[in-house]
Amino acid sequence: MAGEEIKIRHLFYIIPHFFLRNQNIRRIFAERICRKVDGSQKSYPENIGDQIMTDTEMNDRRLPVGIQSFEVIRKDGYLYVDKTDMIWRLANRGKKYNYLSRPRRFGKSILVDTLRAYFEGKKELFEGLKVMELEKEWTCYPVIRLDMSCGGATPEELNSYLDDAFYKLEQKYEVAVRPEASLAVRFQNIIETMFQKTGKQAVILIDEYDSPLQHSWKTPQHDACTAIYKSVFAVLKKEDEHERFVFITGITKFTQISLFSVLNNLSNISFDAPYATICGISKQEVADNFMPEIEAMGEENGWTPEETLKQLTAFYDGYHFCHENMIDIFNPFSLINALEDRKLRNYWASSGATSLLPKFVDDMEIRLNDFDHCALLSSIIESSDVTGGGPELFLYQSGYLTIKGYMNGTYLLGIPNFEVRQALNEIVLPTLSMRKGNDIQSPQAFLNLYLNMGNLPEAMKCLKALVADVPYSNKKLASMDMEERYRLILSTIFNAIGCRVEVERMLATGRIDMIVEVPTFIYVLELKLSNNGGISAAESQIKEKSYTEPFKADKRKVIALAVELDETGKGLIDWKEVDESL
Repeated sequence: MAGEEIKIRHLFYIIPHFFLRNQNIRRIFAERICRKVDGSQKSYPENIGDQIMTDTEMNDRRLPVGIQSFEVIRKDGYLYVDKTDMIWRLANRGKKYNYLSRPRRFGKSILVDTLRAYFEGKKELFEGLKVMELEKEWTCYPVIRLDMSCGGATPEELNSYLDDAFYKLEQKYEVAVRPEASLAVRFQNIIETMFQKTGKQAVILIDEYDSPLQHSWKTPQHDACTAIYKSVFAVLKKEDEHERFVFITGITKFTQISLFSVLNNLSNISFDAPYATICGISKQEVADNFMPEIEAMGEENGWTPEETLKQLTAFYDGYHFCHENMIDIFNPFSLINALEDRKLRNYWASSGATSLLPKFVDDMEIRLNDFDHCALLSSIIESSDVTGGGPELFLYQSGYLTIKGYMNGTYLLGIPNFEVRQALNEIVLPTLSMRKGNDIQSPQAFLNLYLNMGNLPEAMKCLKALVADVPYSNKKLASMDMEERYRLILSTIFNAIGCRVEVERMLATGRIDMIVEVPTFIYVLELKLSNNGGISAAESQIKEKSYTEPFKADKRKVIALAVELDETGKGLIDWKEVDESL
């Protein structure tokens, strides 16, 4: 029987791509073959067809980690979440000039590349996708694609990139170039020559338009970079009759100082309900496209598929980009990497997502909790210049905050998920603790280790080292009362090492100061200053209020801790594990 099974499996490896498009056909085919091996339906397990199909499909399935080329994805058989119906409507039923803001690593570049393939009429790349039911003509247009993330942070680098990009287009379309011609003149000539030689209007796609402006912001080079933008991209408005479609992506809006000032007919679709999910991956799309990977990740970590999806949701989901269409969106970069590695990690922040925060946000360490529950008027969030819109606007546009609600012209914002929360706390902890980052890395690592082991004496030594003298010495905390200072510092420490933290959980019986969750334990902390009863008062409150009761159904061990803190701000004095049964 083993030999026959191998033959069957081999047959499936020979023809996987043919059957991959219809799982039901593959399942039926496999089961029928298995039943015919010796004329009996019991020769193999009833689910052998499913097993073979799953094995074969997992071998064929490739996740597009780090791939931003639509053509590569389609030709090399990578998984693709089909957005082509929205792309078609954007190209044919939307407006001529469009701007889309989404955080970095959120799929903007693959969207731009898909638009490029569509407008170049590469029908073969779209076989089997939704657009095939909508597009009938497949017209090939001349396309200009600029990736401004290659434009550097100085006027010299920006000029060099545009010069090279225009040179390649001039060569391709045989554009006559005068030696003294400016970048703007060359850009105009390229668009006009494209139209003259093809008889088709040009499609202009500008990806990450704001990258040079972000990186030059608050530097002497910024004004010169701005001047280049104003000169070059003013051409887009002048060449309206020769343009079929213009699409621009970015993170932040520099409304008054870049192409927004010269292209006033640019439509901002960032908040439009039909395009809320055009970047990122919805939960339904996760279920439709990635269940084999979710099951594999669950098997490796000892989770059911439902538990795996719950973990992925907590870590990477929670984004909303339109109050009229509040579909939860996963960060696609983090999700794909997690499924590929079969691990929960902080992928987004480690890719460089936090590098620009200091330019736009002051006193992050003190204001972080306020940012998690903040509000912006619709006039600010939908149309304002990031340079004058305040830190909340930048944090939203760059993906650290997302829409949590909307009421009467006011957006309610908050941190989208655990990954972002951990990343932000990692950033602010060195400043908050008034230590260099490399001075706290070892205590952080050991604290994480001991909390996961349940080694409380060692964990408390690490925590004591991290908290020592911080509330007392950090003058920025002077406006807070001492217990509030401790709660801020402790929650930041726990968040930064990857714990799930909840501060001031309300129960019917009272208010828990802090809940700290790790994979193996749940820690319930009650904090008391020495002059407010210390350990004794904290222990009594835990017992009287039955603080561990809400967690009894959890399979993890629940540990209640009474913690005493110095009222003058000199750190953690003592702690005690509390047994509520006594």
